[in-house]
Amino acid sequence: MADLFAEELPDQPPVAAREDAPLADRLRPRTLADIVGQEHLTGPEGAIGRMVAAGRLSSMILWGPPGTGKTSIARLLADAVRMRFAAVSAVFSGVADLKKAFAEADVAAKAGQRTLLFVDEIHRFNRAQQDGFLPFVERGTVTLVGATTENPSFALNAALLSRAQVLILHRLDAHALSSLIERAEALEGPLPLTDDARDALVASADGDGRFLLNQVETLYAAKLPAALDPASLGGFLQRRVAVYDKDRDGHYNLISALHKALRGSDPQAALYYMSRMLTAGEEPLYVLRRLTRFASEDIGLADPQALVQCLAAKDAYEFLGSPEGELAIVQACLYCATAPKSNAAYAAYKVAFKSARETGSLMPPANILNAPTRLMKDIGYGQNYAYDHDAPDGFSGADYWPEGMSAQTYYKPVPRGFERQVIERMEWWDKKRRERRERGE
Repeated sequence: MADLFAEELPDQPPVAAREDAPLADRLRPRTLADIVGQEHLTGPEGAIGRMVAAGRLSSMILWGPPGTGKTSIARLLADAVRMRFAAVSAVFSGVADLKKAFAEADVAAKAGQRTLLFVDEIHRFNRAQQDGFLPFVERGTVTLVGATTENPSFALNAALLSRAQVLILHRLDAHALSSLIERAEALEGPLPLTDDARDALVASADGDGRFLLNQVETLYAAKLPAALDPASLGGFLQRRVAVYDKDRDGHYNLISALHKALRGSDPQAALYYMSRMLTAGEEPLYVLRRLTRFASEDIGLADPQALVQCLAAKDAYEFLGSPEGELAIVQACLYCATAPKSNAAYAAYKVAFKSARETGSLMPPANILNAPTRLMKDIGYGQNYAYDHDAPDGFSGADYWPEGMSAQTYYKPVPRGFERQVIERMEWWDKKRRERRERGE
């Protein structure tokens, strides 16, 4: 058995891909130095570079968008430190596959071989399955290298995260993608593209190297008689759909960016992020719900029309449908971005609810309670109630707080927009209350 596993040591470089293999497979990196766009990890000062130099790996989670080199890095790591490479995919594997992988790694360990277990799409394993990795990682039976496109903070168990480094891979920039095209041309010859079309091809990949090479392979296979310009390229190839999972990171990152841009009164950036969401397939009513929430949370009474605009945009969208209705969403977005901002209502809501929980069931003053029955009148309900409309200036200045509870200040309007007028009104009422107390009323 020891001899069997000894044969699996990666002493030799990986076997070259077949000539008829897909272009992306034929251009797969042979060393870590061939990885593009991730030099912050694979370079001499990067986390992976340092581990390789030391000759020993720790377990890690590779987190990054599709087509950024997660699988290639895992394979090359095993080669670089002479470890046995084993791989499972959470999409196609179950408990039986994991047990087999751990058993084989255990046998290999007894033969003096360390195993790098690569788990693709590790976030797809449920919590119990993720817990199953822990004893084997702790004992050193395997060095775990997991790959995920999802935020590990939400997708992976805390116990597993505590035993692995999270390394973030970047989407490939234009320079990295261009270098992939150059490698393809060194193998297959010049692409039939003008310079502008070449730039358009890079932009269409949206940071995904695998997608780019598949598009390049399509161009080679077509054996085009003349170079394509950007317009012709657009008709020949379909642009990659933006990475955006409506219940995952892309969703939450963009809605957070939209909210922050609105709060920062940047209508241009707000429109950009809102457009990113809608063009990627986000439900327009979800965007409208978030705008409506923003109108209450971050604008409030600084501009009461913001809430009206958002609700009107919802009605307009439902009435017109797509694509005409999107213009109403744009209008609401611009209104919110350019409105004066105040979170006074939101802050008041939080502190008032906290106060309500802490004070429990304090009775309001009896004089402001209705008395629909004789008994209630007899015990003082409604007695000496000051009807404000009968008071001078329409304001009685009565004390409405429960007995034993001092007056509180929850709502603190800001001197912006309509709330400037609210401040003036509140100051006038406060002055009247002080005057009333001074008169002993």
